[in-house]
Amino acid sequence: MRRIAIVGAGQSGALLARSLLRADYDVTLLTDRTAEQVRSGPVMSSQCMFDSSLTIERELEADTWASACPRIEQVAVSVGEGGFSAGLEHYAQSVDQRVKCATWMEEFVAAGGKLIVRSASVADLEELAYNHDLVVVSTGKGDLGRMFAPDREKTPFDRPQRALALAYVNGLDPHPDGADLSLNIAPGVGEYFVLPALTTTGPCEIMVMEGLPGGPMDCWDDVHTPDEHLARAKEILAQHFPQEHARCANIRLTDEAGTLRGRFTPTVRHPVAILPSGVPVLGMADAVVLNDPVTGQGSNNAAQAAGVYFDAIIARGAAEFDRHWMQRTFDKFWRGWAQWSVAWTNSMLRTPAPHLLWLFEQAEHVPGVAAAIAEAFNDPRTTHNWWYDADEARRFVAAKEQSDRGQFDIRDLRRALGQYATGVTVVTSRAADGRKIGVTANSFTSVSLDPPLVLWCPAKKAPSLPDLIDATHFAVNVLAADQHDLSRQFATPAPDKFAGIATSEGCGGVPLLEDAVARFQCRTVQRVDAGDHVIFLGEVEEYDAAGGEPLVFHSGAYRLASRHPDFPGT
Repeated sequence: MRRIAIVGAGQSGALLARSLLRADYDVTLLTDRTAEQVRSGPVMSSQCMFDSSLTIERELEADTWASACPRIEQVAVSVGEGGFSAGLEHYAQSVDQRVKCATWMEEFVAAGGKLIVRSASVADLEELAYNHDLVVVSTGKGDLGRMFAPDREKTPFDRPQRALALAYVNGLDPHPDGADLSLNIAPGVGEYFVLPALTTTGPCEIMVMEGLPGGPMDCWDDVHTPDEHLARAKEILAQHFPQEHARCANIRLTDEAGTLRGRFTPTVRHPVAILPSGVPVLGMADAVVLNDPVTGQGSNNAAQAAGVYFDAIIARGAAEFDRHWMQRTFDKFWRGWAQWSVAWTNSMLRTPAPHLLWLFEQAEHVPGVAAAIAEAFNDPRTTHNWWYDADEARRFVAAKEQSDRGQFDIRDLRRALGQYATGVTVVTSRAADGRKIGVTANSFTSVSLDPPLVLWCPAKKAPSLPDLIDATHFAVNVLAADQHDLSRQFATPAPDKFAGIATSEGCGGVPLLEDAVARFQCRTVQRVDAGDHVIFLGEVEEYDAAGGEPLVFHSGAYRLASRHPDFPGT
């Protein structure tokens, strides 16, 4: 049995420890507080878990609070005097980490996990490394955080970008637009957002203030008690966010530990630290990717990291958890998720570019733009590249205007089409200059057996379309159930989507992915214009089918295939 040690019992550490224990690993969890001390202690964050991260908790059977926690379905955004609201495609939820992490720790111990309660030192890591196959550090506190050197290429800031203050309250009046989550932006001053949550005393609201350092919302140094904190929060709202202040006539703190103040520098660190003995340890979540909470991505980053690390550990089998594996595991997380979360959050911390202010203005009149901004909270990868480039922003708005004038609600139509379950493929090809091309697609289907024809349909806006049109061949790699990270990786823009991925070469030089359940090497024989997509018809020249459990996509989520109980077969 492989032995794993995890240091830190927050959103990522507790989730990973609990999940690995359930997968029959020998797991030690080291943390500085007992579950009861966590539950009765001060609040730790303003976490808001969006659907893409809630899905990870569901898959790991860790969503104990789904029925008790308020749902976040409508988002309102105000910028200066303007504003808009939009619905999320799938609901979000916020569970106080005092509730969540304490419960996970108790479940971990009840299931036989080894819990060590003490502050961790480098000497503790040495001891853990001696007795375990892998040590994962998921806390960035003190000396442990300093072990992981900042990655200056990924870290644009050298000081805190916001002064943070939050409060858990009851008695807040409903938002006038009926929104569940309200984000209010005062350019040059700061941000205020409020959302429903589940805390130790039941449902509540979390009020979060983010003030520019040295600005009028950076005014917490003389606040020392919970009552003073709440009074100062009301003063700030009255001055800078009067509409939100009107909701606060009857608010009260949920408990005496329901406030938090502080500031930190958003930092990305190198994921592998070397102990004095020469043994490598792997950093996770806040230890290596520390995001400002202005976009609510911290807990989502932590869950996404836990999911990627869990899959990588399981897939490693009996092989050594060496330094190269550690770097590749982090790179999967970074390329597939964190780089987009960090980029989007950092863009909100800077002075808004003119095209961003214009996008917020357009969202007041174009529902598709409003919906896209709201959906960015769930999946920051969707902001590429219209959020960062003025020309792309104009094209994006024009496309949304055209879509909004269409016959159907595009989001609703997509949900309806999503009821048809499909497999998931990565289509690969080779550009004329030798570059490898790869895109995720579920539009693959068989057309004919004689001759052997298949088709797939890339979008006309796909950056790789010109290269795909010029190529003579493509390959369809049908993904296995444990290759969902590849699906995400090839669905997300990146300078090199193939980084860290082993491939072989097929017909026409196309790259072939390893461990796919089937691979079809095809010569393009016809292309057909079809609305906002292009149909590629290919003749199969070679194929192989190793078989195995396929990755399935249904209703906006990855699924596993299983045999129907009424038709067990043999």
